[in-house]
Amino acid sequence: MTRKVFSTIIFIVIAGCLSPLCAQHKISGIVKSDDGKLLRSVQVQIEKTSLTTLTDENGYFEFPDINGEKAALVFDHTAYHIDREEVNLPAIGLVIVLSPRENALELEEVVIDGYIKKNTSTSNKMPLNFIENPQAFSSIDQSVLEDQVLFTVDDAYRNVTGLQKKWNATNRAGDGGSYVVLRGFLANNSLRNGLVAPVTTAIDAINIEKVEVLKGPSATLFGSNVTSYGGVINRITKKPFETFAGNVTVAAGGYNYYRARADVNTPVTKDNKLMFRINTAYTNSGNFQKKDAKNEHFAFTPSLLYKPNDRLDIQVDFEMFDTKAIPEQILFSPASVPALGIADMNDLEDILGLDYKQSYIGDGLKTRAKVRNLSGQVNYKINNHIRSSTNISTSYTFSDGPNPAFYIVPKGTFTQDPADTEIGLLRFDQSTVNSKKTYFQVQQNFNLDYNFGNVRNRTVAGFDYMRTKDDQKFISTYFDWVPFSGADYSGFNGKAVQAIYDNTPNPATYLSTGNLNTYSGYISNVLTPVEGLNIMAGIRYESNDFGGGYTMTSNSISPAYSQSAWSPKLGVVYEIFRNKFSVFGNYQNSFKSNGYYIADTDGNALLSDPEKGNQWEGGLKMNVLQNRINATLSYYNIKVKNSLLLTGELTSSMQYVQAQAGELTSEGVELEVNAYLVKGFSLIGGISYNDAEVTENKVNPALVGTRPVDAGSKWLANFNVNYRFLDGNIKGLGFGLGGNYASDNNVTGDFILPEYFILNANAFYDTKRFRIGVRYDNITNKHYWIGYQTANPQALANVVGSLAFKF
Repeated sequence: MTRKVFSTIIFIVIAGCLSPLCAQHKISGIVKSDDGKLLRSVQVQIEKTSLTTLTDENGYFEFPDINGEKAALVFDHTAYHIDREEVNLPAIGLVIVLSPRENALELEEVVIDGYIKKNTSTSNKMPLNFIENPQAFSSIDQSVLEDQVLFTVDDAYRNVTGLQKKWNATNRAGDGGSYVVLRGFLANNSLRNGLVAPVTTAIDAINIEKVEVLKGPSATLFGSNVTSYGGVINRITKKPFETFAGNVTVAAGGYNYYRARADVNTPVTKDNKLMFRINTAYTNSGNFQKKDAKNEHFAFTPSLLYKPNDRLDIQVDFEMFDTKAIPEQILFSPASVPALGIADMNDLEDILGLDYKQSYIGDGLKTRAKVRNLSGQVNYKINNHIRSSTNISTSYTFSDGPNPAFYIVPKGTFTQDPADTEIGLLRFDQSTVNSKKTYFQVQQNFNLDYNFGNVRNRTVAGFDYMRTKDDQKFISTYFDWVPFSGADYSGFNGKAVQAIYDNTPNPATYLSTGNLNTYSGYISNVLTPVEGLNIMAGIRYESNDFGGGYTMTSNSISPAYSQSAWSPKLGVVYEIFRNKFSVFGNYQNSFKSNGYYIADTDGNALLSDPEKGNQWEGGLKMNVLQNRINATLSYYNIKVKNSLLLTGELTSSMQYVQAQAGELTSEGVELEVNAYLVKGFSLIGGISYNDAEVTENKVNPALVGTRPVDAGSKWLANFNVNYRFLDGNIKGLGFGLGGNYASDNNVTGDFILPEYFILNANAFYDTKRFRIGVRYDNITNKHYWIGYQTANPQALANVVGSLAFKF
């Protein structure tokens, strides 16, 4: 029945678009500067209507259906004078030439493509202007990374309001990527160009055009298995283009940091229909605790684009990330010791002598990790109203080797002698053994833009199949206990750890295995009944078929199951002042199939109900002063129910007993501002407050009313100010200053990672043929910690410089 309903909806929409109501005129063309440069991100509006679009990377724009015999087009770009053109319909192949504002040629990329938030075609799988989008989102353009001399997506997160890093990449297969908190919930990188493509190492930003962070539950369009209740991270990658160009960059810095990278684009055929682009980089570095670590990272990301005509384009992208590195030092089980006056990590340093700069490991404890993401996309314009996008993607993550970590415990935990009360570090290893996790995804989307009478509809309808295969094996062993200072720590090394495993026939082993098939269908429509009012409604039906396997959550074999759920989405935007100021609200949903759980000490298994998260959000959006100030202010309330909780009990076969007995609420306020304030001066920044609370815990009622230990800090703030000289003898010289603040973070219920405020600076000199950049991280040399129920020390002051040659 579900399939019939879904098919009927799609048929009605498509049939409507083929009706006489859609028999209207087309407007299309390109926009370029007076020196012949094709201009992207020019806003094109049909005067006295709500119809707007942006030019693409080739300067192209299109309106498929326009009523009447004439139309007036307004072309608006911060770096160029506004132009108005009257045209007779149909108007195909227009060439619009814009003249630059005085001394403002350099503003194009910096203001429009970088520091001022852009419109998006990806956050809702359809083109939407920022001001008419009912969802809150943040975006980081590659030009921001370039100015700040940032080489990884993980470092770029410092520019996202309401995002807090919890854990840097551990490199292990499956879940080894960095973890962040969004709106009080853990999230991980998961999407590339809207398709599943997780990276389990640090994410090199060589092929990044933009990073979008969508706020709130987003399962309706992106599915339940790769999204968080707090949001989802989507990497938009660079595309090939029609001219030969590129750059080669070298960089070096503290902690023995060395890097080389190249970005080369070229047309393959004389008619420029086939284009190729390759980005590649090699990085070798130590860290602030182990300067001679020689961690190696290699990235190789080619892309091929074929455009035989203006209706069809075919693109193939590949990502290869190879890593051989030690993870950051992760300290488990931090706990307060009131008798010793210890309540946070500062106390552990000041009272017990924990050495922030000390590496507590020797050599040879590197994990070898691989990531392979391959995707193909075929976009076809069926007619002026319907576009088809067919996508196939595979993703593969692999890891093998040691993964050292530490428990903060009394010595007696290791020696079993109660008299050994000195607190130090229990060193242990959790290795992965040829662990793999793979995804295969097929996704078909139809985008429609059509009118019923004078009512505009923008629709996306699609289906998605994804197969997830998990085949991971972990082995672990305790190594020894050491004091916080004054010891020789080199004995905890690769050879010594391997010797323990060689002499232990049956080491502690944990498995994560199984095959999951996910079938989904979805439809979302934006209705514009009157100018300035947009109403979005969408729904997804998703079925998860698990073939059975071993789950680490229960430490047991989970039976096969099939479970499905609906995920609705609603949104309303009203533009109080057209294209300048709007009020918005949304309802967003996500869910999670947790499968079977062990319900009692007898080992009885029950199929859990889907865990569900529902968000209500409302706020204001502003885009004023000729697109120079862009801001979002929002309040959200997210409620999650049917969570599985550990009871603390074990079965006789050491299975973990759970209960479906948890509920929580997360509400908060976010303010994000992107502004070009005066000539050459830009600002990106924001502040957020989150109040997450356990509202039901039948296992441990004492936790009701407390903040979840993985919810992160209540208060977060970020900013970056950037000034660039736009003319004169030092044109292209720029400076930036940024900072991040996080309030106290209670990671265990009784232990605090103290608040921190980190300052960073950057400078650059950009010319037509070369670019010099330098960044200075953690200027004040602050000791600060992040953690996911852990304490992970972060890098001290460091300087990195780069030199790029352009061609």
